[in-house]
Amino acid sequence: MRLNRAFRVLLPVLLFSTLGFVAMGYHPGAEDDGIYLTSVEAQLNPALFSHDAAFFQLQMRTSVFDTWMAYFVRCTGMSVAWAELFWQAISIVLILWACWNIVSQLFEEAAARWAGVAMVAAMFTLPVSGTALYLLDQHLHPRGIATALILWCVERTLAGRRWQAFPLLVVGFLLHPLMGALGIAFCFTLTFTLFEPLHAHIRVLRARWVQEAAAPVAALIPLGWIFDPPTQTWLDALHQRHLYLLYQWEWYEWLGAIGPLVLFGLAAWFARRRGETKLSRFAVAIFLYGVLIQIFSMIILSPLAPVGLSTLEPMRYLHLVYIFLSLVGGAYLGKYLLKERVWRWVVFLLVANCGMFVAQRQLFAGTAHVELPGAQTGNPWLQSFDWIRHNTPEDAYFVLDPYYMAVPGEDYHSFRALAERGQLADGIKDTAVVTKQAELAPVWKQQIDAQAGWSHFQLTDFERLKAQFGVNWALVSDPAPAGLDCRWHNGTLAVCKIP
Repeated sequence: MRLNRAFRVLLPVLLFSTLGFVAMGYHPGAEDDGIYLTSVEAQLNPALFSHDAAFFQLQMRTSVFDTWMAYFVRCTGMSVAWAELFWQAISIVLILWACWNIVSQLFEEAAARWAGVAMVAAMFTLPVSGTALYLLDQHLHPRGIATALILWCVERTLAGRRWQAFPLLVVGFLLHPLMGALGIAFCFTLTFTLFEPLHAHIRVLRARWVQEAAAPVAALIPLGWIFDPPTQTWLDALHQRHLYLLYQWEWYEWLGAIGPLVLFGLAAWFARRRGETKLSRFAVAIFLYGVLIQIFSMIILSPLAPVGLSTLEPMRYLHLVYIFLSLVGGAYLGKYLLKERVWRWVVFLLVANCGMFVAQRQLFAGTAHVELPGAQTGNPWLQSFDWIRHNTPEDAYFVLDPYYMAVPGEDYHSFRALAERGQLADGIKDTAVVTKQAELAPVWKQQIDAQAGWSHFQLTDFERLKAQFGVNWALVSDPAPAGLDCRWHNGTLAVCKIP
């Protein structure tokens, strides 16, 4: 009986997982995967990235993700590309299955439950206000796996099985310390709202708000440098990252942060009036969690606080809030509007999923919507990365446009992750790394300055970079500058050896 019930739930979860995956797309090696995928590759082959490993290894000191993924690849014999796709699929299924179990404890109506799950699936690439996050990335990210574990912890807490939540929280923290710490903070809050009288737990939380709000600080280790006086180079990198500058957010970003908390406050009131105690207390937990960490964020991100504290990214607490907003909002939509009307469900699924699909096609306009391992690509940048991976020495050290990720059609794919070769510092993704690893700032600044005027580089400039940094290969626009020993081109880009 239990097996049949689980199968009846799992089948629709798999269906919505597939629908969400198709709407979201899949882009390995893009954006943050330039750090995580590169780290896994370095674990599997230490001969790679002998010149520039610091630009991803230092950030991975607080996570076991790369070590664990490398171990999985070795044990299974899978390629890294297929292992990434496998765990991306597992993450999606676990997230939606956890969402089903959470919403099932809050709503009795089947339409409400499945609408909540469907909404989360459709909104995977919903931007979380001001934080540079989606609900789920279009590539494997430790945050995605940690999110799945945190949602199962929430489900176990709602079910009164808190002891089962603890080991999941530990694993989530080891994979992604910030998300794990925020998950601990939420489960802490939820425990009090569920099992203590409202007036009592408010007093407890008021007395302990510092401990709860400070939970993200656990993700600091080993980042004690944040209290050191900042260098100008580090500040220059920081000011390129809008998400750290809370008091420079636009009004709509503030609305996106405060609005969901107001909605959950109203949801708590509405549910309590209707006698829906568990739903009411769940909404109260989200409201209190958000308010307390919002206050904490406004304190440590204020102009009077040490500027290094901004890299703690406490506003990323909104990630969980947005998942619950999609889940509960979708459930209300199912309960009061969709109900059992098939045509309404068809319209809802088409509008929600097609809208996100179109947005993703615009974002990754130069790339296939789903980049499967081994598939041919028409993207000239990815073609060049693939040729480099198969035809240059493992210790090749490249120089290319430091802002290549933002070039139209490149679609923010990482050279390191996909070409599997070292490169001089770039001015986009490496900038984000420098804001969290201040010791890299002088090296990053020196390399970025040396690449100034890239569009006008001639042979003498490449020879200068080779003498200064040891780079011996270049990825340049085709036709290449005279004097370079070019081995391959595709009409857009050329791969050349520096004499």
